[in-house]
Amino acid sequence: MKLVIVEDDKFLRDLIVRKLSSEGFLVKEATTGEEGLQVLREDPPQLVLLDILLPGMSGYEVLEAMQKNEQLKSIPVVMLSNLGQKEEVARAESLGAKDFLIKAKYTPGEIVTRIKEILNELYM
Repeated sequence: MKLVIVEDDKFLRDLIVRKLSSEGFLVKEATTGEEGLQVLREDPPQLVLLDILLPGMSGYEVLEAMQKNEQLKSIPVVMLSNLGQKEEVARAESLGAKDFLIKAKYTPGEIVTRIKEILNELYM
């Protein structure tokens, strides 16, 4: 399965990519919202892991752009953030996010476990 991670924190991105790759996922990376949309358009994945706070275009703006694009709107998105206020979660869900994970509450291994659960729900 193909995944895209859009995360500007290199350390966290590398940890998650390494963990996902070791589990057999093909992972493409992006560090900005604009780059993320470009990667998504070029080769749509089965799931997107999307940070909210990105340089330039925010994760919310990426999610909005995905919802307006026929090719991208059905791709499930898991939001990743340091933010966890109810308003943030509600906004992500209203824009179509499948799940919302607060970085401080999950290890990279737990993030991968949650991604596998979501993919199993959707594709198995």
